[in-house]
Amino acid sequence: MTATAPHLIIAAGGTGGHMFPAQALAEAMLRRGWKVTLSTDARGARYTGGFPHVVEVRQVSSATFARGGLLAKLVTPFRILGGILGATARMAREKPAVVVGFGGYPSIPAMGAAWLTGRPRMLHEQNGVLGRVNQVFAKRVDVVACGTWPTELPDGTNAVHTGNPVRAAVLERAGAAYIAPGDYPMSVVVIGGSQGARILSDVVPTAIAALPEPFRANIRVAQQARPEDQDRVAQAYAEMGVDAEVEPFFRDIPRRLSEAQLVISRSGASSVADISIIGRPSILVPLATAIRDEQTANARALVEANAAILMPESQFTPESLAQHITAILNQPNAALQMSLAALSTGLPDATERLAVLVEELAKKGQS
Repeated sequence: MTATAPHLIIAAGGTGGHMFPAQALAEAMLRRGWKVTLSTDARGARYTGGFPHVVEVRQVSSATFARGGLLAKLVTPFRILGGILGATARMAREKPAVVVGFGGYPSIPAMGAAWLTGRPRMLHEQNGVLGRVNQVFAKRVDVVACGTWPTELPDGTNAVHTGNPVRAAVLERAGAAYIAPGDYPMSVVVIGGSQGARILSDVVPTAIAALPEPFRANIRVAQQARPEDQDRVAQAYAEMGVDAEVEPFFRDIPRRLSEAQLVISRSGASSVADISIIGRPSILVPLATAIRDEQTANARALVEANAAILMPESQFTPESLAQHITAILNQPNAALQMSLAALSTGLPDATERLAVLVEELAKKGQS
């Protein structure tokens, strides 16, 4: 990297859903010879352990209206304003080539400063519905890169479908050969994340128990469960004689997905991206408490491609789930077609698409 390397500021924070694609872009731009700075707050900084050490992590003042009592909510606008003013003064001096926001309240100061200083700027929205912060800036940036397509956008928004960047471990298994279900051990992977795992813990074991005995004997389950649910879920599988691994978190999800005959999952943007890149049949259960119902929007492409079955929580009963599991695992050819259909929706080059957009914006800013 030279002293004259173009400077990219990435604004992100709040959750891994914002930070993981931000990290992927940071890595790609470093490979292209750029200098990269991450603008986030103290909460977002907890997710920066995987960022390359040459990325400067710059903590700014920001806040959310969603947490704290009345006093905290009264102070929030002043903290955000202070963050924007500080970021604006610094941005006016540094003149970054491009500023990219990935959403979350920690991205407000840098995105606000980029708008006030007229720097080339773009957003990346992971979900099929814009997050609150990205809603504010969607018409104040040069382009919105959409991880999910279609994405609900304000009229007049300049949008491009890039897909959602995925981890290198997922890309290593992109399009891994699918072993269709049959009369041999079949792997079912159940993933739900911290917010969404409870209903999966309540419903999935009961559904597995309802499967016909000869069929159930071939099932192998790997299920994420909250720590408080782990023992009861593991005991339920043990009592029905099903081989199961139940953990709060699996560090090797890409490997498990590549070996699975079926995935039962929440439809968070990153989970949907992983399923589509590796290519697996899935049953998707959108998080009912998601305010904007973005997880239903995230699932749309897989469902419309006949790669996934959508089960709203209101219909997510053990009886219905058992029927869907049986329908998929008892029809090897149909399951294979679902896996191929999932692959058809994936964009393994999402990170490179984002990087190209950044460089195109930088050129426009120089002209």
